[in-house]
Amino acid sequence: MEKMNDIPEIGDLVVVTVTKVEKFGAEVKLDEYKDLNGFIHIAEVANGWVRYIRDHLREGQKTVCKVLQIDSRRKSVDLSLKRVNEHQKREKISEWKNDQKAEKLMELVSASLKKSPEECMTEFGNELVEKYGSLYSAFEEAATEEEDFYKGTKAKWRNAFLKIATQNVQSPFVKIGGTIEMYSLESKGIEKIKNCLDIGEIADATIRYAGAPRYLLKVRDREYKSAEDKLKTIIQNISDNCKKSGVSFEFIRDSKDK
Repeated sequence: MEKMNDIPEIGDLVVVTVTKVEKFGAEVKLDEYKDLNGFIHIAEVANGWVRYIRDHLREGQKTVCKVLQIDSRRKSVDLSLKRVNEHQKREKISEWKNDQKAEKLMELVSASLKKSPEECMTEFGNELVEKYGSLYSAFEEAATEEEDFYKGTKAKWRNAFLKIATQNVQSPFVKIGGTIEMYSLESKGIEKIKNCLDIGEIADATIRYAGAPRYLLKVRDREYKSAEDKLKTIIQNISDNCKKSGVSFEFIRDSKDK
């Protein structure tokens, strides 16, 4: 989304559109910022000698640059193209495209709430950005964890946000898991079971009580293999804990995961 009242910092990566190519450099518009222009000197276009700048840049081209210097008074930025590698470029363009998608999705949310996008950003959007890192990440989270997304809140925006997210955003996560059944007839059996279920700090893994003796284990990851590895590690740790504590343990994999 356009950063209306902001300027980048030195070292930031920014998406730009080339507006004019000259002999000794190129003028650009910074797409993420309102009324902010930049200049790429020919020495910052590519490594080595640049004979023809138009071999590298053309009017209307979008690319990614690194911020070198900022003149806030003139609202102009000195930029480098050569100091951005291909991986950084792909990541930044992907981030920028997701920001554009999030802006369109927020327009749909605000329309359903009969409010302006600006009002929605003030009411809950900025909080979502702070919590999830970006607005699009919040939409992804809503599409992935529909039941648990801001669970407990009575705010009207939640249902509108969830509806737009689930209808328009494909979850980037793989979710797998199953049911854990655990028994202990000892006097401190409940305490032992709780200790056995302690999985420590494993990201994106949850265990929930589902009524004795069942517990629901869910893990998620962006890659299926990583999710499988994470699940196997958790099951092995719980199994080892149960053997040491004399707790009966069984894991039943969700049929849809097989």
